[in-house]
Amino acid sequence: MFKPASEHRYYLSVALPERRSLFSLLGLGALWAAFLLALLAVNAAYASATVTAARVWPAAEYTRITLETSSPIKFSQSMVKDPERLVLDLEGIEPNAVLTNLSAKVGEADPYIKLVRVGRFKPGVVRVVLDLKTEVKPSVFTLQPVGEYGHRLVVDIYPATPLDPLMALVDSPRQAAEGNQEGGAQGRDKVAAVAAAEMLVPRAEPVAPRSAQAETPNAIPEKPLKTEKRKPELQVTRLITIAIDAGHGGEDPGALGARGTHEKDVTLAIAKRLKAVVDEEPNMRGVLIRDGDYFIPLNGRVAKARKLSADLFVSIHADAFIRPDARGSSVFALSERGATSAAARWLAKKENEADLIGGVNLDVKDPYLARTLLDLSQTATINDSLKLGKAVLNELGGINSLHKSAVEQAGFAVLKSPDIPSILVETAFISNPEEESRLTDDAYQEKMAKAIFSGIKRYFAKNPPLAKSRMALAE
Repeated sequence: MFKPASEHRYYLSVALPERRSLFSLLGLGALWAAFLLALLAVNAAYASATVTAARVWPAAEYTRITLETSSPIKFSQSMVKDPERLVLDLEGIEPNAVLTNLSAKVGEADPYIKLVRVGRFKPGVVRVVLDLKTEVKPSVFTLQPVGEYGHRLVVDIYPATPLDPLMALVDSPRQAAEGNQEGGAQGRDKVAAVAAAEMLVPRAEPVAPRSAQAETPNAIPEKPLKTEKRKPELQVTRLITIAIDAGHGGEDPGALGARGTHEKDVTLAIAKRLKAVVDEEPNMRGVLIRDGDYFIPLNGRVAKARKLSADLFVSIHADAFIRPDARGSSVFALSERGATSAAARWLAKKENEADLIGGVNLDVKDPYLARTLLDLSQTATINDSLKLGKAVLNELGGINSLHKSAVEQAGFAVLKSPDIPSILVETAFISNPEEESRLTDDAYQEKMAKAIFSGIKRYFAKNPPLAKSRMALAE
């Protein structure tokens, strides 16, 4: 039986509004669900954070504490006097074994931190108190995930008065021994005065031959040089400073060998051996830019070498490549016009990322770095770097195969000192199992250090060092 048309119209007029209401309700529910999910995600980002790792890197220059977390955390900091304390309030986390065991990682020899205390301050907030041994200048910042690391909260504890790199040079083992021979503190003061005077003498002509040096009133007496017959004799009348930079360190382990060897450990071992060889040479001093397992930003390495009025800067590395069969030693200098090869460009990019791995507070602007990097008229310094690199590379060829037979160039940030000839030495490829084994061998490390030093002596034999004045650094 057919219904009247009016009834059909009635059903349509009722059914359509009901459908629209249903769709509207479903749409509103979806919006609320999305909002609630977003709110839960935001809350979870902070409420569910856990500390997954805690690391402490003590050093004379500064102590770093790193808290690695599963997600970002909010924090606040304050300093408390009498006694000196640094207080950190970490929001959205709960104490766990990793965090509470942080105090056990701080050793008695730490130069700045006496004790670490961790406890719940209030619901959702953990308080970390650092009892300090002296007045400090802390820097606290967060880092985004990079490489193998997750979110990180970094606490850098610097001394209130920065260390004087010149005094670190004066207090080297050899100078301390000389000071003891001349009467303890009095002798050390004499060495300090001589070193400071030598750093600031006016620029002069190249040094005279040995016969003429004997007639010079203020010439520093020299001991006979112990060199092989084929080695050139180095003659100088002032202290020569070699800045020795062990690549990577601390939070930045560098490349990893197949057997688990960290590049930062190999570079420090070779750097220490190189310093020992340099210190045996009359009128020469080696200064370690990094003398322990801690991180130094790339610009900090350059700045330290300049403050020391270094004559040369040698950065030591043992990198990895994408192929495990890559082998051989290489030497690099700075380039302002692009890399000399794709491999050099790749390596420079990788090395320049060390600051991201190691962790640099990007909120702190360094005017010293700005001055250094703004000086692009480095042609003379780069030419000297190439001469130094060639001399070192020739010596390295006597103990290892060469990856490249010529000095390569790329935009390495650590080589950007405008007034110090600087090279980066790739001692070998740690990614090559055979070379990794050699890099951890004491005898090979000693050969590598002596080969680098022989190259340095060859460079100075053809390019006698001038008396230097670094007074401009104080401007």
